[in-house]
Amino acid sequence: MVIDGHNDLVLRRWRGEPAKHIDLETAAEAGFAGGFFALYVPSRYDGDPPSTPYAMPMAAAVPFDEAARITEELFETLCAMPVARAETAADFREGEITAIVHMEGAEAIADDLSNLQDWYDRGLRSIGIVWSRPNAFAEGVPFKFPALPDTGSGLTDAGRALVRACNELGILVDVSHLNERGFWDVVETSTRPIVATHSNAHSLCASTRNLTDAQLLAVRESGGVVGVNFAVTFLREDGMNDFEATGLDEIVRHVDYLAGRFGIDHVAFGSDFDGAVVPAALGGVSGLPRLVDVLRERYEPDEVDKITHGNWLRVLDATWR
Repeated sequence: MVIDGHNDLVLRRWRGEPAKHIDLETAAEAGFAGGFFALYVPSRYDGDPPSTPYAMPMAAAVPFDEAARITEELFETLCAMPVARAETAADFREGEITAIVHMEGAEAIADDLSNLQDWYDRGLRSIGIVWSRPNAFAEGVPFKFPALPDTGSGLTDAGRALVRACNELGILVDVSHLNERGFWDVVETSTRPIVATHSNAHSLCASTRNLTDAQLLAVRESGGVVGVNFAVTFLREDGMNDFEATGLDEIVRHVDYLAGRFGIDHVAFGSDFDGAVVPAALGGVSGLPRLVDVLRERYEPDEVDKITHGNWLRVLDATWR
């Protein structure tokens, strides 16, 4: 069974686009049990859309009214999909696809948090504080390579209040896309495990979207998890978008690094399916059994279970009420 830290299938459905990586009719046969289904409000850029992640300017902030409207539509799209929704860790079962309602960027949350309880009551169980753009709570990292994630200021007062409120309600706090100062503010503020649902090791791929060793250590010390992102440009040492030449070994390289340096209990999958370019050798959920087979050659059965689903279940159980 694979529980995955991130996918953008909802956005594709909302746009009326076909899925690239997740076929819901066959995914369960490949062991895909679901995971974090992102509600992501698309960014706006001045001028033409960027052609490469490493030429991307900082995206413009999205006004609350616009974000709230689009997020409602995204949520309705998710509710219409043939998946169960998870509000406890026990909701995940073999042979079923279950979705965690996850906001990727908190723009749809009012800066006074007045609608957070309502979203929780409707099933919200995970929030990525930012996407790679500023909002009322924090600032995301621009996409750059090679570069460090140390860009911009930290959490705002509203951002710290959001972290505390999520801790109290039992909403997972995700630091993927967050800049480094914001990350350390989350570490200082949160009393619950911290997760990076879809990020990799900066030491292996020097993208701003990846976490430094100090950040990875802080995630471990919180009891949290890092979901290895399958995006080619966050895997490869050269940062190139060469998906045809990128094998499963690049994913395994990040799994090995995280498990070896920070412990087997703190590494999982965070594929970015349907939101990124992934290795051709994987393809999509249909390739998950091949990836798991490679891991079985390197790890004990109980360790593979932790990577594929057990670590996510542990963190969910420790966070959700």
